[in-house]
Amino acid sequence: MTYDEFNTYCASLPSTTHVVQWGGAHVWKVGGKVFAIGGWADGKPGITFKVSKIAFEMLKGEPGLRPAPYLASRGMSWIQHYDKPGLSKKELKAYIAESHKIVAGGLSKKKQKELGLV
Repeated sequence: MTYDEFNTYCASLPSTTHVVQWGGAHVWKVGGKVFAIGGWADGKPGITFKVSKIAFEMLKGEPGLRPAPYLASRGMSWIQHYDKPGLSKKELKAYIAESHKIVAGGLSKKKQKELGLV
């Protein structure tokens, strides 16, 4: 997945915002909370997303995937897709959508309602 494809897909999810920060990373948020990051992968496209604890355990050792630098070291369940074979575009989109859902679900009910997520 290219950064253009990543940005187009993230923009299609409900109530998202985009900023470029942290040295040029494409950061996608819902309700002001990060759900996906494009960048930081040693010259190759790197896509970082939040996952459940179970998915983290399943994905962290797969070829082309790793615990997300900085985030996972702080005990958070974030995975970075950084190399081949990694995930297919379809799988990556599904994990990004799930990350959006996880982060949106962590917002207050009031905020979810304001954003039209419930």
